[in-house]
Amino acid sequence: MATLNPLPKSIATVSISGTLAEKMEAAAAIGYDGVEIFENDLLTYEGAPQDVRYLAESLGLAITCFQPFRDFEAMPEPQRSRNLDRAERKFDVMQALGTDLLLVCSNINPAALDDDARAAADFHEMAERAAKRGLRVGFEALAWGRHVNRWRHAWSIVQQANHPALGLILDSFHTLAVRDDLAGLSDVPADKIFFVQLADAPALSMDVLSWSRHFRNFPGQGQLPVAAFVRDAIAAGYRGPLSLEIFNDEFRAAPARLMARDGLRSLLLTEAEAGVTALPDPPRFGGIEFLEFAVDDESGRRLGETLRALGFRYAGRHKSKAVDLFRRARSTAS
Repeated sequence: MATLNPLPKSIATVSISGTLAEKMEAAAAIGYDGVEIFENDLLTYEGAPQDVRYLAESLGLAITCFQPFRDFEAMPEPQRSRNLDRAERKFDVMQALGTDLLLVCSNINPAALDDDARAAADFHEMAERAAKRGLRVGFEALAWGRHVNRWRHAWSIVQQANHPALGLILDSFHTLAVRDDLAGLSDVPADKIFFVQLADAPALSMDVLSWSRHFRNFPGQGQLPVAAFVRDAIAAGYRGPLSLEIFNDEFRAAPARLMARDGLRSLLLTEAEAGVTALPDPPRFGGIEFLEFAVDDESGRRLGETLRALGFRYAGRHKSKAVDLFRRARSTAS
């Protein structure tokens, strides 16, 4: 693959700690291009969706996606009609936020019908309503979806729905955790791949829902082939944001900027490993400036004697710490 321009970088607000405003400020300060607004973060925000939009604009952030919309497709009446009404209210929120993409994850409700034609009809109606507002809908296959748990199945439903405002959302965890891959994605038109989310995870023997909700980590920190996933998405023509969606209890307990910085580094490395970009050459070192030894008092005395024997001289002691400095003695020969 030829080296391409870097893709936009995004992070879901669920990935880091703090209030919604603190999460967005951290993402902007570290250098992300956008954020996915996780609905729970918006529900606990003290302001209105318009305020979030203004904050994003002031920080130079795009709101790349609003998510998640759950348990939508293939529901019996009257729930189907209620779901479409619920979608209209989400569209209201999206317009206030200033984002055009809604993530709809595959249904896990026990009442969901195993009927692809019905699911496609539901999505066509939803996309038609979204399009009237200038909005789009992306369908993502959850690894534990009741009837749809593979991206190819989700794509089949998107194809049947046949609406320009409906597309596919790909998630590395949901794909790779069930030992699937992106083979055949090149058959999907690039403009129908609406969004790509990334997460890695360690290899654990547990149910996939618990694994997903508590043990995801940044790409390169687990054992899933995330770089290959990105490479296949790029080869299929995807040029949208690469967005981190990380559910991890420890990450959400750590400082937001620290985790946001680690996440952006992981995206840059993954992008390079996928062949999209090239990392700069590592720095060249011209020598050693100093060595630091942590020793007890008796070991420190013996170490000092050894250093003097090697030609070092005692240069002084730190003003407030038990730290001695030795410098290499300079030759006085001309």
